[in-house]
Amino acid sequence: MDSPGKVLITGGASGLGAATVDAVAKAGGKPLVLDKDSPTAGVPYVPVDLTDTEATERGVAELAETAGGLDAVFTAAGIDTPGKFDQVSTQDWERVVKVNLFGTTAVVRAALPYLKRSHGQVVTVSSTLGIKAVPDATAYCASKWGVVGFTRALAAETAGEIGVTMLVPGGMHTAFFDSRDEQYKPPPGAKLNHPENVAAAVLFALSQPAGCEVRELVVAHAEEGSWP
Repeated sequence: MDSPGKVLITGGASGLGAATVDAVAKAGGKPLVLDKDSPTAGVPYVPVDLTDTEATERGVAELAETAGGLDAVFTAAGIDTPGKFDQVSTQDWERVVKVNLFGTTAVVRAALPYLKRSHGQVVTVSSTLGIKAVPDATAYCASKWGVVGFTRALAAETAGEIGVTMLVPGGMHTAFFDSRDEQYKPPPGAKLNHPENVAAAVLFALSQPAGCEVRELVVAHAEEGSWP
């Protein structure tokens, strides 16, 4: 497989983002990270809170200019605050949407000029809950359904200029669930995927030859409860 080149990864300090940082590096590429926390030592990184659109756009430009351009963007960063709609605070509810949806669009908007020059690729991250609604997840579902609509429209708008893939992962063994109340954590023995497996799917999408695109990619454990 050819090197994936210079790949900007949001949320690259942990979880799926960190697994993709490792996968890109092992494939001979150069990972670049936007995250509130620092990634693996030696990986170029700009600290950013994705709810701050201007800071996010500046961070993308800083990494891209320092690296001499971008070949791909992977928007792995995501958060959730589960709970009944009328019991989750407005601040927490809107923060989920700001990080998951507006953070994604801010990164892609800032990266687009660089990707058009390199005929690069975008891989966004929705969720199985971006195509299947469940209780106590109104903010998360709204944000991830928004990523679905955004990604499909972006693919139509930029066809022939950049590659666009939407990744739809199921639950994974990451710290994503750690801060939740017990009722919202996966039960013991839950069938979850390993982030390394999902990162390999991201690399697969990025490895396609010119003119061939993986438009949408569902990756889940064989016994994933949220799919189909």
